[in-house]
Amino acid sequence: MSQDEQQRSGTLTLTLMVASAAIGGTLQYGYNLAIMNAPTTFIQTFINETFVERWAIQLESYQVTLVWTIIVSIFSLGGLGGALIAGPMSIRFGRKKCLLLNNIFLLSGAFLALTSRAAGSVEMIILSRALVGINSGISMNVQPMYFGESAPKHLRGAASLSSAVFTAFGVVLGQVVGLKEILGSEWCWQYLLASNAIPGLIQLLTLPWFPESPRYLLIDRGDKEACINALRRLRGCEVQSSELAEILQEQAETKGMRASQPWELFQDRSVRWQLITVVVISSAMQLCGNDSIYFYAAYVFKEAGISNDQIQYVTIGTGTCEFTACIICNLLIERKGRRFLLMGGFIFMTIWAIVFTIALSFEHLVSWMPYLSMGCIFTYILSFGMGPAGVTGILPTEIFNQTARPAAYMIAGSMMWLNLFIVGMIFPFLVNEMRQYCFVPFGTVCLLSALYVGLVLPETKGKSLSAITGEFHKLNFKNKQKTYSPRSQYQLGEVCTSTSL
Repeated sequence: MSQDEQQRSGTLTLTLMVASAAIGGTLQYGYNLAIMNAPTTFIQTFINETFVERWAIQLESYQVTLVWTIIVSIFSLGGLGGALIAGPMSIRFGRKKCLLLNNIFLLSGAFLALTSRAAGSVEMIILSRALVGINSGISMNVQPMYFGESAPKHLRGAASLSSAVFTAFGVVLGQVVGLKEILGSEWCWQYLLASNAIPGLIQLLTLPWFPESPRYLLIDRGDKEACINALRRLRGCEVQSSELAEILQEQAETKGMRASQPWELFQDRSVRWQLITVVVISSAMQLCGNDSIYFYAAYVFKEAGISNDQIQYVTIGTGTCEFTACIICNLLIERKGRRFLLMGGFIFMTIWAIVFTIALSFEHLVSWMPYLSMGCIFTYILSFGMGPAGVTGILPTEIFNQTARPAAYMIAGSMMWLNLFIVGMIFPFLVNEMRQYCFVPFGTVCLLSALYVGLVLPETKGKSLSAITGEFHKLNFKNKQKTYSPRSQYQLGEVCTSTSL
């Protein structure tokens, strides 16, 4: 087999590994967000009927809405719990095994959802959504880590960004499956809620055939032979000494260091600006209001004159926009870089938030303004998909070392899920109180985030961890005369000269 054929074989193995992990991973996040829109009225009716049968109590409209809000919001709280346990799980079991074990939460939740109607139990639906949230919280943290540690440097961004592509694909898939012609009808909403088990089963059948993260095998487990074998399978050829040397350098720099805890990162000055960056960007991903705009889309489409029967089909276009944008971003990220796409996405979102506010302000005065509002929804989501949706998940992999990476993902995931919960709770009040100005706060967040990226975040494309750490070192110790020097530089020289494959 020629070298080109070997490299193509390795690329195919990496691609299939990414697909296997993502189908049962971040796809679940987008899918479980989308499938809750279609059965809203059916589940609310079920809630009322359950209370009547149990206690002969006819719930008021606001009481039904309150129970429904709990069902929806518990997903975010479950995700927060999943983000908190993702780090310890990925350290103890490894990246691949952690993703496989994560399906226990998913399948348990799917079973509860499937049997909730027959059992006449609203509580089972709530518990089901919490378990599915835990599953999504773990996969949203561990999957980008797995991809970033397994892909070669020139494909690291594209591989990690595929997490966002599959999230967007999950949204579209959930919107399609939720159509009334498929599973979005009154008699089968329980099957819709339980349909997330299918991607999980696919992952359980396929992911065991692929290798563990090479960096985890060498740095965390100290198994050099297993690391080399994993690299050979993922590259399709003999391992390049430069790639192994980079992993050995990271191992030497973290030698004798245990995995960091989240609170320890807050006390470590050497990662201060890396941590601030992760907190800011992960928070902005939800505070920009992109997920909330999905809920607001139905109102705008209705104002534009689209009938209620057709709104569900038009809404699929919103998910399709983000899916398309994420694919384009995947193709551009290794050419344009992370910083360019992230800052550009936030700038365009700021612009469209302003236009959206103007369109909403004049929608009753100018006949075509509702259509401009509709266009703003699609362009806002496109801008989000082109930058923040994908790049955010890559950053912790590229700016933290192996010992700090799981804790960094725990913090990033916690901020994302916590802010998703907050925005989900306050968005209806923003719409009611601020009306046409409801997207001004989101636009402000996008503008401030773009400024932060432009002023603080260095470009990480194609750079080693040592080079990236050196750039952050200038920020972390800018007031002190201290030169960055990897502690393992001498050790690395010995390692590289004694390692030839």
